Amino acid sequence: MKTRAWWALSVLAVCGTLAGMPASAQDDPPSARWELGVAAGGGSQQAYPGADENTRGGRAIPYFIFRGERLRVDRGSVSVRALRTPAFELDIGTSGALGSSASDVKVREGMPDLGDLIEFGPRLTWNLGEGPGDGRWRVQLPLRGVFDLDDSLAWRGLTFEPEIEFSRRTAGGWRYSTSLSAIIGSERFNDLYYQVDPAFATPTRPAYDARAGLVTWRLAVGVSRWLSPDWRVFAAARVDHVAGAANRASPLVLRQAGGSVGVGVQWVFFCSQAHASD
Repeated sequence: MKTRAWWALSVLAVCGTLAGMPASAQDDPPSARWELGVAAGGGSQQAYPGADENTRGGRAIPYFIFRGERLRVDRGSVSVRALRTPAFELDIGTSGALGSSASDVKVREGMPDLGDLIEFGPRLTWNLGEGPGDGRWRVQLPLRGVFDLDDSLAWRGLTFEPEIEFSRRTAGGWRYSTSLSAIIGSERFNDLYYQVDPAFATPTRPAYDARAGLVTWRLAVGVSRWLSPDWRVFAAARVDHVAGAANRASPLVLRQAGGSVGVGVQWVFFCSQAHASD
């Protein structure tokens, strides 16, 4: 199970939102209905919102994209479109988040590891229309159930992540995107990152009972460019800030703001001749 989970989540993480890249920074006009390729990337990511340490790494993996009328394997998720109009789109999809070992984060030493998570649920997208310089505004409202891939898909609560995003393509072929979002978690979800059970309390890490509510504010930017029909480069940066968060008082929160950065390259080595419908 661990190996299968790692591969599944790696595909979502690397091909979708490396270091929190806004989805539309990768959303070039669809061409092939499906494609196969390899994505490679690396970077530094805050262990969790409020942590004072980052985890670093990189990987190269094969990926598959399918742009069907209803079924979509793209933008870092697998989704099924339930509704699509010029202004609104409703889909049911998945996303993922890589975990970390407690030994990698000093303040969590002796506590359980943060497992690899997969999220599943509906997402409403509201296309707000064009902005400056042929840009595009949209609002995304995903509600996701969270499951732990390292613990037989154990239930880990709910998240709601409202996001507003602006993206634009320049005349030179560069595409950039910026987004502002909030992550709101149920009590069970917030327990993962901020609860300290009495069994794990120490003189410097008192017991703490996490509450439901705001996890973090998130500002992300991303940029990408196709160098040829087969090669694309991309980079991203993200800042999380826990001002006003429900569990700001947790002993596991040591820093209000933290950053993540990542860079990567994508190679498309095989694609269909049939074109996507949109």
